[in-house]
Amino acid sequence: MSNENYIGRVLDGRYEIQSMIGEGGMAVVYKATDHRLNRQVAVKIMRPEMAEDEEFRRRFLTEAHAVAKLSNHNIVAIYDVSRSNSVEYLVMEFVDGITLMKYMERRGALGWRETLHFSRQIARALKHAHERGIIHRDIKPNNIMLLKDGTIKVADFGIAALENEANEMKGQAIGSIHYIAPEQARGENPDARSDLYSLGVVMYEMLTGEKPYLGDSIGEIAVKHMNAEPVPPHEKVKDVPEELERITMKAMSADINARYQTADEMLNDLEAFVQSQIRPKPEEKLVNPGVVPVRSVSEMSRESYQRRRVRSGRVSFMTGTFGVLLCALALFVFLWNFWLRDVFAPAERIDMPNFEGSSYESLMSSAEMNGLYNFEVIFVVNTDTQPGIVLSQSPEAGRSIMVTPEGIPVTLIVSTGDTLSSVPDVINMDYRTASAMLRQYGFYVEIENERSDIYSRNNVMKTYPDVGQPLATGSTVYVTVSCGPEIINISMPNLIGLSEGAAIQQLENSALSYGGSEYVTSDLAAGTVIGQSSEAFSDVVEHSKVILRVSTGPVEG
Repeated sequence: MSNENYIGRVLDGRYEIQSMIGEGGMAVVYKATDHRLNRQVAVKIMRPEMAEDEEFRRRFLTEAHAVAKLSNHNIVAIYDVSRSNSVEYLVMEFVDGITLMKYMERRGALGWRETLHFSRQIARALKHAHERGIIHRDIKPNNIMLLKDGTIKVADFGIAALENEANEMKGQAIGSIHYIAPEQARGENPDARSDLYSLGVVMYEMLTGEKPYLGDSIGEIAVKHMNAEPVPPHEKVKDVPEELERITMKAMSADINARYQTADEMLNDLEAFVQSQIRPKPEEKLVNPGVVPVRSVSEMSRESYQRRRVRSGRVSFMTGTFGVLLCALALFVFLWNFWLRDVFAPAERIDMPNFEGSSYESLMSSAEMNGLYNFEVIFVVNTDTQPGIVLSQSPEAGRSIMVTPEGIPVTLIVSTGDTLSSVPDVINMDYRTASAMLRQYGFYVEIENERSDIYSRNNVMKTYPDVGQPLATGSTVYVTVSCGPEIINISMPNLIGLSEGAAIQQLENSALSYGGSEYVTSDLAAGTVIGQSSEAFSDVVEHSKVILRVSTGPVEG
């Protein structure tokens, strides 16, 4: 079947293929709609000639099933692995972004701050996978997705290497040679440290805009990976910090034992470097006024005295006139400050600065900030951000805000970092009770449903991670809920016009799942629901995820 013939086809009565978004030697990737959960997904369909190779197909399925167990914000999730009428395919999270390769092609060298931001996220993804025994084996910019908000998503854990193998079988060039670890170049089996080497090479390219090793052939480049020393990044880009260069060079050490031994070790060094860059703004020193010398005056002569008397008469008149004017001015200033200014002067407005990414302690210690802004702080657990970093703010940056004597009210959402909790036992509970318990433990909840002849309808069948597993607070627990022996459709309620909180409660009462909110400006009051991802009164599958569109109020100014 040609690539075009898949478009419009529905796999397993669930995944409707819409358009092709990429292809490789092993498979073709399509954008599709999951009608059961009402969401966009990416479907990777194995090419028929590859599916006929039983060994290759077995390895593909083994890797896919293993990677499907990963659950991390910086990893492209695999939702499903299946076979439909001789079509082997896997269903992945749909990522609306571009590859890091395309981004670097547009930008060249990214600068050390952006490199650091991306590298930390990649390291977190590797840490999560390595701790679960999964090696990527092909970390390179083309397997790293970049979202519009700067979020990194690492794709194809364990599968990208199979794609390269398929390309080799088709006689295509291997793009990974520029990022390959020395032990892989020698034909040895890669391990977690091989991924860290490749990350180091990606960091080098982000910092300098160039690959560390070039050559006229694949063999020449491979030999350089095994034996050569790259030119230090600071010799190509002058402002590369010494510590970030050290981390990069250690990661891409040819000696595997001199390299970082774990992703956690490398991530710790990256986070320590971040902390070294977060310092409170130094207080401005007062400039002491210079001492004005008093000049001595010699004794006046008689002529000088006469001239002084004439001048003094004039000065007396002028002084009296000036005194009257000064009193009038003082009266005007008094009236202006306490009455006229509020009547005639327009309200002072400023553009709200961007506090996101700043240190909360630095903001609180700044006298200038505390004098102008009245901060309200909400602390939340965030597994991807260091403690004390501002995650978001309200009002958002760039909005025109009126200055008030009491200070501009600003709400800051601040990260508390990671906290580990064990996943509680919610098996066989009603999903609403289970969801409430999981949220009390600080977890986010995503619900999926399956048919079951064992578990009663609306009861929890299983969770991922499993009960008792340690998990960072703020992570997502995936809850599988029984829908009984068959899938049930329900009528989608009308949520438009409700408050956000009331709409979320209505979803839970209707056996649906809240999938998050998108916030947009509108003429309606802030917090009012103005749209929903599933049309009101339409039939939707029970426990489907619904995304709300919520008003932030009209634009000021």
